[in-house]
Amino acid sequence: MIIELPDTTTGAISRELVRVRQEGGAVALGRVLTLVIATSHGAEEEAILAANDASREHPMRVIVLSKATEVTSERSRLDAQIRVGGDAGASEVVVLRAHGEAAKHEEGLVTGLLLADAPIVAWWPQSPPTTSSNSPIGRMAQLRITDAASQPDPQAFLHQLADSYSPGDTDFAWTRLTLWRAQLAATLDQPPYETVNLVEVAGAKDSPSTLLLAAWLKLQLGVEVKQTFVDSHSLGGGIFWVKLHRDSGVIELRRSQPGVVSLSQPGQPLQNISMPRRSLRDCLAEELRRLDPDEMYGQVLRKGLELVSGSLEQSRATQ
Repeated sequence: MIIELPDTTTGAISRELVRVRQEGGAVALGRVLTLVIATSHGAEEEAILAANDASREHPMRVIVLSKATEVTSERSRLDAQIRVGGDAGASEVVVLRAHGEAAKHEEGLVTGLLLADAPIVAWWPQSPPTTSSNSPIGRMAQLRITDAASQPDPQAFLHQLADSYSPGDTDFAWTRLTLWRAQLAATLDQPPYETVNLVEVAGAKDSPSTLLLAAWLKLQLGVEVKQTFVDSHSLGGGIFWVKLHRDSGVIELRRSQPGVVSLSQPGQPLQNISMPRRSLRDCLAEELRRLDPDEMYGQVLRKGLELVSGSLEQSRATQ
């Protein structure tokens, strides 16, 4: 069910939510958090779809604050939409489309719609503020999510995140590394327990996850990390391979086809491991499982990134 509320106020939206709840169209009990999605006009649906899917694991209220990408002189007004039932997954979705002067008062638009005594998560799918923790929405949130991959220069954006990092910040470029990190850790946890002497990481030139993976490996292993940026690749973007050099030979994880990574180790048969690209829904659901600060992400961003940026032998190739 979708309820349209043109030219409205937050008070009227709150009353409508109560009415819908009383009539049995939505149940607030069991909502575990409020997710605030800050986006722009016309770019709401992809984020809403991901939130609806993630809500089946994390029942929540989703508040979508949508503004024009540029300041306009149009009349100040607030158009809203309430989605419940089949149009909202296991959540209730409130879409706020702010116009004119109304778009400047983000905190005021959202505050009256937050669930009482529930954690608040802020997510900027496209264009986050320069310092998310000091923004009107970010100041009220326990967890603040950005996505470096959606930025014009993803790797430069990571350095911006490092400069402004505050506990509670996270980025989907880091979340997309979970499967790679887990597989690498599991591989090194098997005999022979040898020291890694050198690491090589390769990925698309615009892949922020590749840079974060190199920074994590540098921080964890304390060895030289060589990184190769590839302009194009038959498998698209992201991470292409990781090589761990040890005295007994090279351990290599290579994305051999979409959704599959091949693991080769000295003296062992080649293994194919399912490692699909993580969707927005997968990344969002994972971040919502833990609302406390990710200390490892903070260390990689503030310390590891500087180490690889200062010492990496970076090359750009065309494949």
